[in-house]
Amino acid sequence: MSQQAMLTLENLAQLHRACRQLHSLAYGKVHRRQWRPVLPPARPLCPVQLHPPLWQPDTAPPFRLFTTKEEESDKVKLRPTQPKLQKQEVEIKPRMTVEDLARAMQKDIDHIYEALLNTNVDLDSLEPDSVLDEAWIKDIVKKSGMKYKFAKLKEEKIKENKDAVKRPPADPALLTSRPPVVTILGHVDHGKTTLLDSLRKTQVAATEAGGITQHIGAFLVHLPSGEKITFLDTPGHAAFSAMRARGTHVTDIVILVVAAEDGVMRQTVESIQHAKNAKVPMIVAINKCDKPAADPDRVKKELLAHDVVCEEYGGDVQTVHISALKGDNLIALAEATVALAEVLELKADCTGLVEGTIVESRTDKGKGPVTTAIIQRGTLRKSCILVAGKSWAKVRLMFDENGSPMETASPSMPVEIVGWKEVPSAGEEILEVESEQRAREVIEWRIYAEQQEKVKKDLEVIEAKQKEHQEAYKKEREGLVNLTWKQRRAALFKARKHLMANRPKEKVESDKNMLPIIIKGDVDGSVEAILNILDTYDADEECELDVIQFGVGDIGESDIHLAETFKGIIYGFNVNASKSVQKLAAKKGIQIKMHNIIYRLVEDLQEELSRTLPHAVEEHVLGEAIVLATFDVTVGKNKIPVAGCRVQKGLLDRKMKFKLVRNGEMIWTGPLSSLKHHKDDISVVKTGMDCGLNFEKNIAFEVGDEIVCFGEKEIEQKISWDPGF
Repeated sequence: MSQQAMLTLENLAQLHRACRQLHSLAYGKVHRRQWRPVLPPARPLCPVQLHPPLWQPDTAPPFRLFTTKEEESDKVKLRPTQPKLQKQEVEIKPRMTVEDLARAMQKDIDHIYEALLNTNVDLDSLEPDSVLDEAWIKDIVKKSGMKYKFAKLKEEKIKENKDAVKRPPADPALLTSRPPVVTILGHVDHGKTTLLDSLRKTQVAATEAGGITQHIGAFLVHLPSGEKITFLDTPGHAAFSAMRARGTHVTDIVILVVAAEDGVMRQTVESIQHAKNAKVPMIVAINKCDKPAADPDRVKKELLAHDVVCEEYGGDVQTVHISALKGDNLIALAEATVALAEVLELKADCTGLVEGTIVESRTDKGKGPVTTAIIQRGTLRKSCILVAGKSWAKVRLMFDENGSPMETASPSMPVEIVGWKEVPSAGEEILEVESEQRAREVIEWRIYAEQQEKVKKDLEVIEAKQKEHQEAYKKEREGLVNLTWKQRRAALFKARKHLMANRPKEKVESDKNMLPIIIKGDVDGSVEAILNILDTYDADEECELDVIQFGVGDIGESDIHLAETFKGIIYGFNVNASKSVQKLAAKKGIQIKMHNIIYRLVEDLQEELSRTLPHAVEEHVLGEAIVLATFDVTVGKNKIPVAGCRVQKGLLDRKMKFKLVRNGEMIWTGPLSSLKHHKDDISVVKTGMDCGLNFEKNIAFEVGDEIVCFGEKEIEQKISWDPGF
């Protein structure tokens, strides 16, 4: 065998061994074996010349490895199991809106609208707060690849009524006599508070803002005969109609004060109506009978028109002619009151739990929430637990109308109570309870009852709006039943075209002055009184007053944000603003104005309204001169008219403005071009001095013309608004 043949055979043998090694390598990987290379032969081999492949070789092995059943089961056990995808469940509740469904599905609102495409639902009429039908909800959930379930209706347990109520009527044998509660009503400035001053020998009217009572005042008056009468002095201004009504609800007798010179006025008529509504007997006190213009008979005749028939005309209403300022005939008025109280046989139960009525409430810096109340049943003592409205109190201190401490307060006695957790509203009923726990139960029940009532009213409003919307929708769709989709679309566009035209445009800045304000008060009566005063504002042509919001309670952050939106001012009456709220207001540049006297608040508001007006220019005369001679001066090619004048009053200052007056008519106004004394240029010419002057404009002078030197000063304008006090 030749040498060449031997080399070829050895190469083939080497190739065979390489193939076996590759096979062992693949098999060893499967069975976790380590490949060991075959040792090369002792003899050197010739390199095998391999031609490059004409195609891409397959990298997969040309054979398949077989495994046993045990190995296959082991692989299955080791393979991770994938959990089955479960559909998301959506809980369906009654009366779900579009927004509620989107929240339950954890989707946005647009997803709900997309799911309702290609359905008979009118998407244009759907709002985020629109209630969806149950069929629509199911369809939306199915299209979203979810499943639904109905929410379990929670059976709300009916809460037990734990409110405090009045006690049953007492045994007549236990009743004792009590002083009468008398309310003084009448028109503003007819002398109600002055009458009380004379009876009490005090000067209450001098301490009131502007001499007008702005709250209900309760006083116990001791008469010389030993009798006691509790008087309520109510405001007479038109803004306090609600306060007068509260006064008549706790009173036994009404004294109607009418000025003999003015007669029956508007608030007099309102007071008569309050007394009739409360079914309270009345005594007419005709005041200011000492004045020359007094006419008591005219007052009695005017009262006939309002069904108040005096005894002189065959009626049952007593009339007493008095002078509250001089104290004339006041004893007769007191005797008439006591006599009427004896006829009424006023009695009360002084034992058991306390019952009463709040006639005035406020917040005192040192005492906290304070109320003035009239006790109607029981005897009030310190440490009594009281409830009124949604507030309760453990009585810490009691004071009379003079600020003196009291230990007890019996029926018909006015008392100032300290110890309230919050300020209750005026007119609320006071009831005593056994313990603090019982007081909290009563307050919780009243808050719960108020919330339920609010929810009920809200549901009624929502149902009414939905019914209105459905009726409008049905009416709009009546003629679209037999139309195609395109025809229906065109008809709806045509029907709504006028609505699109009337769509509100962007707010345009107006040249008209406007002052937006927010009113916050301590109680409803205060807010009502302020709003009634603002109703008298009649200067809209100068500056429009816009009350954007009003309410009861302290000033909060929401009020600051609202005032920032409308660029308004916040007015607070007997309320507070926390430090955080004040810092927020200062940061945003919002004014917060606090007042505890209603008339000061109105005066402040009037000043703010006046600040919105542009400043007026006021002229003040500095000096006057008269033209004695006229001549022309040639400057270049021009002739300039010059006036020879003598200062008759004041001085002429070249820096100021001048007027040329001829025969009482102003000819020209403007600055001077030159001012000379003899041949010298000067700045000021005083009284008695001669001078020559000319204006910047070539104005022809005449002998006898008047030259007036004046200055201008900007002054603030005032709003012409009379609030009525």
